[in-house]
Amino acid sequence: MEEESMEEEGGGEAMMDDQNHNNWGAGGYGRHLLGERLLPPAGPPRPGPEHNGAGLRGCEPGAAAGRAGAAGAIAAINISASTSKFLMNVITIEDYKSTYWPKLDSAIDQLLTQSPGDYIPISYEQIYSCVYKCVCQQHSEQMYSDLIKKITNHLERVSKELQASPPDLYIERFNVALGQYMGALQSIVPLFIYMNKFYIETKLNRDLKDDLIKLFTEHVAEKHIYNLMPLLLEAQSTPFQITPSTMANIVKGLYTLRPEWVQMAPALFSKFIPNILPPAVESELQEYAAQDQKLQRELIQNGFTRGDQSRKRAGEELTYNGSSACASSRGYR
Repeated sequence: MEEESMEEEGGGEAMMDDQNHNNWGAGGYGRHLLGERLLPPAGPPRPGPEHNGAGLRGCEPGAAAGRAGAAGAIAAINISASTSKFLMNVITIEDYKSTYWPKLDSAIDQLLTQSPGDYIPISYEQIYSCVYKCVCQQHSEQMYSDLIKKITNHLERVSKELQASPPDLYIERFNVALGQYMGALQSIVPLFIYMNKFYIETKLNRDLKDDLIKLFTEHVAEKHIYNLMPLLLEAQSTPFQITPSTMANIVKGLYTLRPEWVQMAPALFSKFIPNILPPAVESELQEYAAQDQKLQRELIQNGFTRGDQSRKRAGEELTYNGSSACASSRGYR
């Protein structure tokens, strides 16, 4: 009788195990998967008419199977709900084109056309979030392509506007275009930092900032360098034709875009960038002195004599005061 009772008990428990030997009863795998609130707490079976204290005759195989089926149904419902929720958050290519990229496109437009000190009514957090979600949903390649195309179109418009500029405004407008673009990159690159880290650097082995600087070089600077450089050299020979800050910004910017452009005007670049020219040698000191004298003559010819006159007057006053002091020390009045 005891063996028969143990067989019946073992059979009842077997019905509560699945094919992977996961116990779906109280305290088993079902509780681990569904949580404490989804399954009733375990407890001793209620005594039934066949319960004699020696076995669990009240726990019929049919009842155990029923509870296991109910637990499985609850698990399936919850897993299905989680899957549906995940699928609802998927960003399709249509979602990207109709919802996410338009937000990025508008923000890039404002950043590329802003003037220094302008207030831009965009949410950097929202833009960064859009980029993050698109990268996570495997839209990095499309987003990078759209970004490059967007900025390329902008730079082509800038280049056409520069071509239509008169010579007297050409240098200043080039300086504005260069400064505006470099300022925009200080905002655009951080907003796309997630795409840069997980797509451009990882898959393309490049850097976003380098790519965007290269765009300006190819679509603006290369097309205008041969018109710009003669104007810069002419402005250099005429002091204060343009402001020193404008000249410095352009020369430093051109050097950043393409260092080999130094060879077009080494003397000009050397005034704003150190170590451009070879080091001075003693045998050429006379030549350096001649260049300085030539520069002084050019300044005098252009009317810059106030400094010389001031130094002359200061020297005369110093001589007079020195003579008076000397006379006083010797007792002369």
